Amino acid sequence: MTNMVKKHMVIVGGGITGVTSAYALAQQGLQVTLIEKNRYPGMETSYANGGQLSASNAEVWTHPSTIIKGLKWMLKSDAPLLMNPAPTWHKLSWIAEFVAAIPRYKDNTIATTQLAIASREHHLAWAKAEGIDFDHKPKGILHIYRDKKGFDYAGAVSKLLAQGGLPRRAVTPDEMKAIEPTLQGHYYGGYFTESDSTGDIHKFTFGLAKACERLGVKILTEHQVLNVASNGKTATVQVQHAGQTETLSFDGIVICAGVHGRGLAAQLGDRLNIYPVKGYSITVGLNDEASQAAAPQVSLLDDETKLVTSRLGADRFRVAGTAEFNGIDLDIRADRIKPLVTWVNECFPGVDTRRAEPWAGLRPMLPNMLPRVGAGKKANVFYNTGHGHLGWTLSAITAHQLAGHVMAAVQDNALSFMTPANA
Repeated sequence: MTNMVKKHMVIVGGGITGVTSAYALAQQGLQVTLIEKNRYPGMETSYANGGQLSASNAEVWTHPSTIIKGLKWMLKSDAPLLMNPAPTWHKLSWIAEFVAAIPRYKDNTIATTQLAIASREHHLAWAKAEGIDFDHKPKGILHIYRDKKGFDYAGAVSKLLAQGGLPRRAVTPDEMKAIEPTLQGHYYGGYFTESDSTGDIHKFTFGLAKACERLGVKILTEHQVLNVASNGKTATVQVQHAGQTETLSFDGIVICAGVHGRGLAAQLGDRLNIYPVKGYSITVGLNDEASQAAAPQVSLLDDETKLVTSRLGADRFRVAGTAEFNGIDLDIRADRIKPLVTWVNECFPGVDTRRAEPWAGLRPMLPNMLPRVGAGKKANVFYNTGHGHLGWTLSAITAHQLAGHVMAAVQDNALSFMTPANA
């Protein structure tokens, strides 16, 4: 790339996938501009998720049992999986493709496991290289089961995870107690993945964004993207900032816009059938010594209630989960938050839950549960999106893959050079 004008790529979306993409592309020597509508990166779905880097949660949802549970829970407001029964063409097309992906359940679970394991190495290496403090806790993840049916199902999933290269072991109730002494209740058994870990996704995203700036990435915050276009050689992005509208030009464009990616892809001539699946979390302030002692250090995943936990430093405890199919809707519903608080009260009764900060985010999910990474129809259009419930877990490896696709296009001269005046 010496003695040449650097290719200038624009990334739309400053969540975890946008920031990891910017980092990976900047490491390849490309000129990168990242556009984010909020004041800081990582303020939406990458703000307060469950906090797990969880290869052990790589099972895709395209299993017949998901359909059965969804129908059973449809009218139960506090159900772990809640589907708004009102039909839309988008929702119906997504569900049809979800059902069509069920035969690939095993293959896609194995593939996702492999991606998650590979991603882990990049995450930890980047955090170490850039000195990012994100409350990382490498204490493993414990999946807990209250009955034999759930435990046996997990055993079948473990075989798929093992095919993907992930060891996890069955543990007895006594072993569960030894792994996490603060956990209360009666359990049939569990599965423990020692290689998984937790942390604060927002701290990681924000820290990596600062690292991107040190690498020369230009981050345009508080810039609302109005529309995007490409003629295959030049990509344009119309943005609004401080009441002013302008059109910016680049060599190529990467869409990392979460649930808003579907509309942007349509403007670029691509179909991206992402559906927003809302998840909720509470961040419990551990304001006294008793609460700090009563909260778990090891991350948990309760498959029955579909809740996950992470201990964030000494004084925060996060509980997150549930899935709600209700379009682009960020309302925080009290009837969806209450089960999270109740769960903490039951499993960790010594934790004071008076200060529990609620949050909701929209997971960008594709019907087959695999992220879309790679080129669009036009030579200078790329995607890294659709990571669903594993956005943080998979983001580093998909950014690495994205960089490979972009650099292949550069080497094939599919990405033309802009003149220095436009760069």
